[in-house]
Amino acid sequence: MAVNIHKPMITEMKRRVLEALRERSGYLSGETLANRLGTSRVSIWRHIRRLEKEGYLIETSRNGYRLVSSPDLLLPFEFPGLEQKIRYFSEIGSTMDAARELAKKGAGEGTIVIAEAQTHGRGRLGREWLSPKGGIYFTLILRPKISPVNAPRINLMASLAVAATIRKLFGLDAGLKWPNDVLIEGKKVCGILAEMDAETDVLNFVNLGIGINANTSIPRFEKTATSLKHAVGKDISRKEFLGALLVEIEHRQASLMEASLLEEWRKLSVTLGKDVRIVAPGEVIVGRAIDVDTTGALIIRQRNGSLKKVVAGDCTQ
Repeated sequence: MAVNIHKPMITEMKRRVLEALRERSGYLSGETLANRLGTSRVSIWRHIRRLEKEGYLIETSRNGYRLVSSPDLLLPFEFPGLEQKIRYFSEIGSTMDAARELAKKGAGEGTIVIAEAQTHGRGRLGREWLSPKGGIYFTLILRPKISPVNAPRINLMASLAVAATIRKLFGLDAGLKWPNDVLIEGKKVCGILAEMDAETDVLNFVNLGIGINANTSIPRFEKTATSLKHAVGKDISRKEFLGALLVEIEHRQASLMEASLLEEWRKLSVTLGKDVRIVAPGEVIVGRAIDVDTTGALIIRQRNGSLKKVVAGDCTQ
């Protein structure tokens, strides 16, 4: 079923009004805004009302308008310079489905589908990824010029970027579980799903889906998952986190094929050196995880001493 994909309902004028209000600590008159933006005072008033409906708190007085606070929504104009690349939804079935349709239609590198909530979020192996409001859910369209055999490195790159962002912003000891989970104190805080479209030796695109338990509440009986809110002890700024994460991903894409990427992943791995059970397509592999190879595949030393390379699978340890 086709996904109704559209440009976010964010006008250029609203973005410019918001930008002007942010530049001024005090009040900005409607006349000054109108002259600066080349429109009427009535138009300014209408855009102010629309911003308020989206959650922006704007104080109005005889002196004009003053921005008091912004909502913690992942709206396009909260990420200056990326507005035209973002497709924003308050709710969607799956950002992965929407991104796939966009990628098939030729959407460029760096296009991002963001949702405040998903009704049919997808995890690995077809599992459902619960996606209530308060989390961070997005899919990033990538068109890396690499061989499909090296596509698993994208999972490692993305999980490393998430862990690095958590460590930098909150000082938490985030670890990495192969192939693409991010853990805090042994509990999953982020899941990553990469879906590629390839032809023999040509990688057309990779859709990188990331779901983060940010300000979501975790039931007490849940022993395997956590959230950033729970780990930090308070709500976090999702806008700040996503902005920092997108910068981190862009930075690490530059070293996607370098040995340093794997070295850094190994340092944060909670899988290497552990006994694991991998449920892979058509087989179950049991042994000790000893390394990842240059493609990002996991190397298992099986109980009979032989080595086994695993490209994809569900890992328990």
